[in-house]
Amino acid sequence: MERWNTGIVVFDDVEVLDFAGPFEVFSRTRLVGGVASRRSEEHAPFRVFTIGVREGTVSAIGGLKITPDFSLANAPPIDLLVVPGGIGTRPLVNDATTIDFIRERAGSAKLVASVCTGALLLAKAGLLRGKGATTHWAALDELAKVDPEVRVERNVRWVDEGAIITSAGVASGIDMSFYLVEKRCGREVADETAHYIEYRRAASA
Repeated sequence: MERWNTGIVVFDDVEVLDFAGPFEVFSRTRLVGGVASRRSEEHAPFRVFTIGVREGTVSAIGGLKITPDFSLANAPPIDLLVVPGGIGTRPLVNDATTIDFIRERAGSAKLVASVCTGALLLAKAGLLRGKGATTHWAALDELAKVDPEVRVERNVRWVDEGAIITSAGVASGIDMSFYLVEKRCGREVADETAHYIEYRRAASA
Protein backbone atom coordinates (compact mmCIF):
# COMPACT_ATOMS: atom_id res chain seq x y z
CA MET A 1 0.00 0.00 0.00
CA GLU A 2 1.26 3.47 -0.91
CA ARG A 3 2.34 5.41 2.17
CA TRP A 4 0.36 8.61 2.53
CA ASN A 5 2.07 11.82 3.56
CA THR A 6 -0.13 12.97 6.43
CA GLY A 7 0.36 16.61 7.34
CA ILE A 8 -1.16 17.98 10.55
CA VAL A 9 -1.29 21.78 10.78
CA VAL A 10 -0.32 23.25 14.18
CA PHE A 11 -0.49 26.81 15.46
CA ASP A 12 -0.46 28.82 18.66
CA ASP A 13 -3.39 27.85 20.92
CA VAL A 14 -4.12 24.66 19.01
CA GLU A 15 -6.08 22.17 21.15
CA VAL A 16 -3.60 19.46 22.17
CA LEU A 17 -5.82 16.42 21.66
CA ASP A 18 -7.09 17.81 18.35
CA PHE A 19 -3.69 17.23 16.77
CA ALA A 20 -2.12 14.68 19.13
CA GLY A 21 -5.06 12.26 18.91
CA PRO A 22 -4.92 11.92 15.11
CA PHE A 23 -1.10 11.95 15.24
CA GLU A 24 -1.16 8.97 17.61
CA VAL A 25 -3.69 7.02 15.57
CA PHE A 26 -2.08 7.53 12.17
CA SER A 27 1.52 7.16 13.37
CA ARG A 28 0.74 3.89 15.21
CA THR A 29 -1.23 2.29 12.38
CA ARG A 30 0.46 -0.76 10.85
CA LEU A 31 -0.69 -3.10 8.12
CA VAL A 32 0.95 -5.94 10.06
CA GLY A 33 -0.25 -6.17 13.63
CA GLY A 34 1.63 -6.67 16.86
CA VAL A 35 4.07 -4.80 19.04
CA ALA A 36 7.16 -5.59 16.95
CA SER A 37 5.72 -3.91 13.83
CA ARG A 38 5.58 -0.59 15.69
CA ARG A 39 9.37 -0.55 16.05
CA SER A 40 9.86 0.38 12.40
CA GLU A 41 8.04 2.20 9.61
CA GLU A 42 8.13 -0.81 7.27
CA HIS A 43 4.40 -1.55 7.46
CA ALA A 44 3.19 2.00 8.16
CA PRO A 45 0.56 3.25 5.66
CA PHE A 46 0.90 6.85 6.92
CA ARG A 47 3.95 9.09 7.21
CA VAL A 48 2.86 11.68 9.76
CA PHE A 49 4.38 15.13 10.25
CA THR A 50 3.42 18.52 11.67
CA ILE A 51 3.30 21.80 9.78
CA GLY A 52 3.59 25.09 11.65
CA VAL A 53 1.73 28.12 10.37
CA ARG A 54 4.76 30.16 11.37
CA GLU A 55 8.46 29.51 11.88
CA GLY A 56 9.68 28.35 15.28
CA THR A 57 8.08 26.76 18.30
CA VAL A 58 4.30 26.61 18.59
CA SER A 59 2.60 26.94 21.98
CA ALA A 60 -0.53 24.80 22.26
CA ILE A 61 -3.38 25.32 24.70
CA GLY A 62 -2.10 24.55 28.19
CA GLY A 63 1.43 25.64 27.29
CA LEU A 64 2.64 22.50 25.50
CA LYS A 65 5.51 23.47 23.18
CA ILE A 66 5.71 21.92 19.71
CA THR A 67 8.54 22.12 17.22
CA PRO A 68 6.86 21.57 13.83
CA ASP A 69 8.60 19.39 11.26
CA PHE A 70 7.85 21.85 8.47
CA SER A 71 6.41 25.29 7.85
CA LEU A 72 3.75 26.35 5.37
CA ALA A 73 6.54 27.41 3.01
CA ASN A 74 8.47 24.13 2.92
CA ALA A 75 5.89 21.43 3.62
CA PRO A 76 6.23 18.38 1.34
CA PRO A 77 3.37 17.04 -0.80
CA ILE A 78 0.38 16.05 1.34
CA ASP A 79 -1.98 13.14 0.72
CA LEU A 80 -3.99 13.54 3.93
CA LEU A 81 -4.29 17.06 5.32
CA VAL A 82 -5.50 17.32 8.94
CA VAL A 83 -6.59 20.70 10.32
CA PRO A 84 -7.14 20.68 14.10
CA GLY A 85 -8.97 23.27 16.17
CA GLY A 86 -8.65 25.29 19.33
CA ILE A 87 -9.06 28.96 20.14
CA GLY A 88 -6.09 29.65 17.87
CA THR A 89 -8.32 29.09 14.84
CA ARG A 90 -10.10 32.40 15.41
CA PRO A 91 -7.25 34.69 14.29
CA LEU A 92 -6.34 32.24 11.54
CA VAL A 93 -9.78 32.57 9.95
CA ASN A 94 -8.57 35.99 8.80
CA ASP A 95 -5.00 34.93 8.00
CA ALA A 96 -4.76 34.82 4.21
CA THR A 97 -1.50 32.85 4.18
CA THR A 98 -2.94 30.00 6.23
CA ILE A 99 -6.26 29.93 4.38
CA ASP A 100 -4.50 29.97 1.00
CA PHE A 101 -2.26 27.09 2.11
CA ILE A 102 -5.25 25.00 3.18
CA ARG A 103 -7.13 25.75 -0.03
CA GLU A 104 -4.12 25.01 -2.23
CA ARG A 105 -3.07 21.80 -0.48
CA ALA A 106 -6.66 20.55 -0.33
CA GLY A 107 -6.70 20.77 -4.10
CA SER A 108 -3.91 18.22 -4.44
CA ALA A 109 -4.58 16.07 -1.36
CA LYS A 110 -6.41 12.77 -1.56
CA LEU A 111 -8.29 13.53 1.65
CA VAL A 112 -8.83 16.54 3.95
CA ALA A 113 -9.97 16.21 7.57
CA SER A 114 -10.69 18.68 10.34
CA VAL A 115 -11.06 18.29 14.08
CA CYS A 116 -13.16 20.62 16.19
CA THR A 117 -12.96 24.25 15.05
CA GLY A 118 -10.51 23.35 12.32
CA ALA A 119 -13.75 23.21 10.33
CA LEU A 120 -13.90 27.02 10.53
CA LEU A 121 -10.68 27.20 8.52
CA LEU A 122 -11.96 24.72 5.94
CA ALA A 123 -15.15 26.77 5.65
CA LYS A 124 -13.22 30.01 5.23
CA ALA A 125 -11.23 28.35 2.45
CA GLY A 126 -14.51 27.52 0.70
CA LEU A 127 -14.02 23.78 1.05
CA LEU A 128 -17.28 23.08 2.87
CA ARG A 129 -19.65 25.10 0.70
CA GLY A 130 -22.72 23.06 -0.11
CA LYS A 131 -21.51 20.18 2.06
CA GLY A 132 -22.47 18.77 5.42
CA ALA A 133 -20.00 19.46 8.22
CA THR A 134 -19.66 19.52 11.97
CA THR A 135 -17.44 21.06 14.63
CA HIS A 136 -17.30 21.50 18.40
CA TRP A 137 -20.80 21.91 19.82
CA ALA A 138 -19.97 25.43 21.04
CA ALA A 139 -18.94 26.54 17.54
CA LEU A 140 -21.74 25.11 15.39
CA ASP A 141 -23.43 28.49 14.97
CA GLU A 142 -20.05 30.10 14.30
CA LEU A 143 -19.43 27.61 11.50
CA ALA A 144 -22.72 28.61 9.91
CA LYS A 145 -21.68 32.26 10.05
CA VAL A 146 -18.31 31.66 8.39
CA ASP A 147 -20.09 30.13 5.40
CA PRO A 148 -23.93 30.10 5.43
CA GLU A 149 -23.89 27.56 2.59
CA VAL A 150 -22.45 24.86 4.87
CA ARG A 151 -25.04 22.31 6.04
CA VAL A 152 -24.16 22.26 9.72
CA GLU A 153 -24.80 18.85 11.27
CA ARG A 154 -25.32 18.59 15.02
CA ASN A 155 -25.05 15.69 17.47
CA VAL A 156 -22.66 13.65 15.32
CA ARG A 157 -19.04 12.61 15.87
CA TRP A 158 -17.97 13.11 12.27
CA VAL A 159 -19.37 13.86 8.81
CA ASP A 160 -18.00 12.10 5.72
CA GLU A 161 -18.34 14.05 2.48
CA GLY A 162 -16.00 11.80 0.53
CA ALA A 163 -12.82 13.81 0.03
CA ILE A 164 -13.51 15.99 3.09
CA ILE A 165 -14.32 14.74 6.57
CA THR A 166 -15.06 16.96 9.57
CA SER A 167 -15.32 15.88 13.18
CA ALA A 168 -16.79 17.38 16.32
CA GLY A 169 -14.75 18.56 19.29
CA VAL A 170 -11.46 17.34 20.70
CA ALA A 171 -11.71 13.59 21.45
CA SER A 172 -14.02 12.99 18.48
CA GLY A 173 -10.98 13.54 16.26
CA ILE A 174 -9.65 10.20 17.51
CA ASP A 175 -12.85 8.44 16.46
CA MET A 176 -12.71 10.15 13.08
CA SER A 177 -9.09 9.09 12.64
CA PHE A 178 -9.93 5.45 13.26
CA TYR A 179 -12.79 5.80 10.81
CA LEU A 180 -10.30 7.08 8.22
CA VAL A 181 -7.90 4.21 8.97
CA GLU A 182 -10.76 1.75 8.42
CA LYS A 183 -11.81 3.56 5.25
CA ARG A 184 -8.33 3.26 3.80
CA CYS A 185 -6.86 0.12 5.38
CA GLY A 186 -9.87 -1.94 6.40
CA ARG A 187 -11.60 -2.69 9.67
CA GLU A 188 -9.13 -5.32 10.82
CA VAL A 189 -6.24 -2.84 10.69
CA ALA A 190 -8.28 -0.12 12.42
CA ASP A 191 -9.44 -2.46 15.18
CA GLU A 192 -5.95 -3.84 15.73
CA THR A 193 -4.53 -0.33 15.99
CA ALA A 194 -7.22 0.62 18.50
CA HIS A 195 -6.35 -2.49 20.50
CA TYR A 196 -2.66 -1.56 20.41
CA ILE A 197 -3.26 1.90 21.89
CA GLU A 198 -6.02 0.52 24.15
CA TYR A 199 -8.74 2.74 22.79
CA ARG A 200 -12.42 1.81 22.61
CA ARG A 201 -13.72 2.91 19.22
CA ALA A 202 -17.04 4.70 18.76
CA ALA A 203 -19.65 2.42 17.27
CA SER A 204 -20.77 5.01 14.71
CA ALA A 205 -20.63 8.67 13.76
